[in-house]
Amino acid sequence: MNIKNILFSQPKPAEIEKTPYFNLIKKFNVDCDFEKFIKIEGVSAREFRLNKVYLQDYSAAILTSRNAIDHLFRMAKELRYDIPSTMKYFCNSESTAFYLQRYIQYRKRKVFHGKQTLEEMMELILKHKEEKFIVPCSEVHQADLSNLLDTNGINYARAVFYKTLSSDIKHLDLSKYDMIVLFTPAGVKSLFENFPDYVQGETIFGGFGANTIKAMEDAGLRVDVQAPMPKCPSMTMSIEEYLKSHK
Repeated sequence: MNIKNILFSQPKPAEIEKTPYFNLIKKFNVDCDFEKFIKIEGVSAREFRLNKVYLQDYSAAILTSRNAIDHLFRMAKELRYDIPSTMKYFCNSESTAFYLQRYIQYRKRKVFHGKQTLEEMMELILKHKEEKFIVPCSEVHQADLSNLLDTNGINYARAVFYKTLSSDIKHLDLSKYDMIVLFTPAGVKSLFENFPDYVQGETIFGGFGANTIKAMEDAGLRVDVQAPMPKCPSMTMSIEEYLKSHK
């Protein structure tokens, strides 16, 4: 199948010319559209209190996204709680860790990060096993992270700081796209909430992450392009390999 139009279910990068997406556009002469399939809504301080989770009880935070960071500090502000300088932060990637600089004075002794995988982050967490960890998340969370924490006997609590909701994307004409790329299970849910009668047909689908891929397959989608893979840690790299092999 000749791929000409690709839809990515996420916001358009501010400077696309500086991203790997631009390489795809130039190298393979494809058009890339971007559309947010999901939206994030923070829970109120009142809702948060009902969970009986108290920020002062925790000495470390496990952060797997920018949303988790934003809503951790938003909630602390709403609760009028000053997060102490002794707080330790464990992030799933370097980019997530650097994002913390918006809120704290970045010191490597307090901020730890893996490279790409949860297993890498877990190695760092195990070196600080005496800490009590809080995991800011949405109501749709990563089961694989919980499994790792449970298996390794980590003292932690998940807390819902924000909700993941489906965006209204009914204006899209999905039939114009040769490839559609999904990044979260919530994105899969949004697709079928907006288009309940959607049939994949010959459309190529890409999925990022084991949870997303499982959600796609459970929904009856054929996942043609997957990431991360050993030789292709990013979605754009996997797409590039697919396009090369299907010229």
